[in-house]
Order: sequence, then C-alpha cells, then structure tokens
Amino acid sequence: MRTNCKMISVVIPVFNEEPTVGNVIERLKVVLQKTGLNHEIIVVDDFSHDNSVEVAKRHNILVYRLKQHRGKGYALRVGFAKANGDIVATIDSDGSHRPEELSRLLKPLLADEADLVIGSRFMNAHTFYAKRINAAGNRLFNFLIHFLIRSPITDSQSGYRVMTRQVLRCMKLWSVEYEIESEMLVKTAKNHFRIKEVPISFVQRTYGRSHVDPLVDGLKILISIISAYLRS
Repeated sequence: MRTNCKMISVVIPVFNEEPTVGNVIERLKVVLQKTGLNHEIIVVDDFSHDNSVEVAKRHNILVYRLKQHRGKGYALRVGFAKANGDIVATIDSDGSHRPEELSRLLKPLLADEADLVIGSRFMNAHTFYAKRINAAGNRLFNFLIHFLIRSPITDSQSGYRVMTRQVLRCMKLWSVEYEIESEMLVKTAKNHFRIKEVPISFVQRTYGRSHVDPLVDGLKILISIISAYLRS
C-alpha cells in the first residue's frame, strides 16, 4: 500500500459506551502503528451519562465532550472539524466494528482506487442482525440511493468508513443524528468521487441497547437521502 500520506485521523463518536470504547481505542492504536502512517485518534463524546469520557482519556488521545446531547451526526461533524489527516476514518465505539479490519478499508484508498471506502456488513456471508427491520430498512435506503445516484451500494448505513480529506472539503454536512451516513454518501456521489465497498465483520452488541429507533430514525434517513440529493 502507498503510505506517503501525512496523516490518518480516526474519528470515534461516543454515547454511553463505557464498556467498549477503551478496547476499541487500544486495538485501533495497535492497528494504526502497523499502517506506517502518522495518525491521530479523536473521540467525540456526545454528553454521555456514564464514564465513557474518563475511559477514553486514559489512552492519551484527543477527547472532546459536547456540552449537551446532540446526536451521532453532530459528534462526527465536530470530529471532522478537529481532524488533521489527509485521510479520515470513522468507526463505531460499541465494539461492533473490528479495528483490525481498518487496513482492508484503507487498501483501495491508498492504491488510489477510491475516494470513499465503506465497510459493508452485507457483503459478508456471516453477517447477523438481531432485528429484521434493520436489514429491511437498510435495503430500502440502498435502493433509494441507487435509484437517485446510480451507485450500487449494499450498506449505505455503515459507520465504518475511510475517505480522503478532499471528500469532506467538498460537502457541507448538516445532519445531527444517524442520517449522516446517507447524507455523506449521496453528496460524495454527486460530487463525482469514487466510492467502493469492502466486506467487514459485524459483531452484534451483547450489552445495553442500540440508540437507533428503526421508525423515527428510519424516517429521518429517508428524508436526508432526498434532501441531500436535492440540495447538493
């Protein structure tokens, strides 16, 4: 892989993930060392009620805490504004994504084959979802995005991504919650950047609960897809 980029920034949005965020950071640090790239890890805590901030700060990384709960999209936007990397990656903090697969996402980008690489849960034959409504909703969003931008995507809602700094510079993001992944994808395609997916593993959380409301957040995602297409 080409490794002459100055830096990669990994942005981790966090909301009440005390049991897992420390492990995610530790594993990321090991993986990033192996890439040969300069790197930084940025945690943006979305006003957690547990000890997520304290856990993250133990790992000598950049940690920012919002003054009130704003949503995943808002936290990611704060992280993007703080990032210094030529490459920017995002990964969830609940342990569902394997940091060890980051190199798989980086490979097409470093080989100059893509500008945005999405880790797809649906390209992996062993993917498992606890709720069928989540998978059905994702297929609906994928179909709508494909219809609008003519880009065949299997996992438009995946939060495991890497992208060039140029991709972020060419779009103005406004999403505050889970719809940010769709907004980014549509705007990236409309700006004629190259998009590629690679298969990733997905580990279903075994504690707590997901913060996603399939109906409420699903409606917001649908609206965001259409709005991003019309407003880009």
